[in-house]
Amino acid sequence: MTIRVLLADDQAIVRTGMAMILAAEDGIEVVAQAADGVEAIQQAEAHRPDVVLMDIRMPRLNGIEALRHLCRPGAPHAPKVVMVTTFDDDEYVHQALRDGACGFLLKDAGPRLLAEAVRSAASGEALISPSITVRLLRRFTGPDTAPARPSPLSRRETEVTVLVSRGHTNTEIAAALHISAGTVKTHLTNIQTKLGLRNRVEIAAWAWESGLTR
Repeated sequence: MTIRVLLADDQAIVRTGMAMILAAEDGIEVVAQAADGVEAIQQAEAHRPDVVLMDIRMPRLNGIEALRHLCRPGAPHAPKVVMVTTFDDDEYVHQALRDGACGFLLKDAGPRLLAEAVRSAASGEALISPSITVRLLRRFTGPDTAPARPSPLSRRETEVTVLVSRGHTNTEIAAALHISAGTVKTHLTNIQTKLGLRNRVEIAAWAWESGLTR
């Protein structure tokens, strides 16, 4: 199936570049573009994309507020939202995690990573670059952070959680633990259910906050 994508960024040259890259990919179609958060919401409601690549800093309404609206409880259509960020956007990351972002993409990511982020988000295996995960999530955890209560996860689920927190994909986790990718997905579903989380980004945040990554 073709993955329908909305590009939201206030810089036209950035949107044009991403659109050109994605146009060359099989199975991906850019159905709309937006120059600010208000327009992003309007275009998302009109075109119902599968994935939104959302810049964080935009006029009128920033990407965090637009994300919150698109992923609000009871929304008639909730696309997967990947936040497009720069390394000086740290202060927004924790809020984006809590408001339903399913991944983060650096603005200077190359063509391969851009297409991978779209496909990963569409499949539910949202891309979390290790360089973003480790640096940004660590900012919100202290060295003595510990779980408020005993973890409900099994030993295998804990292993999967730690690997997710380090930015590994399902395929990489499967190889590291010598299990199938399907088994990894089953573990992730169980982890989300036990912890009341929505996606692997929230799993990664939980792992950092609970001290599992130490």
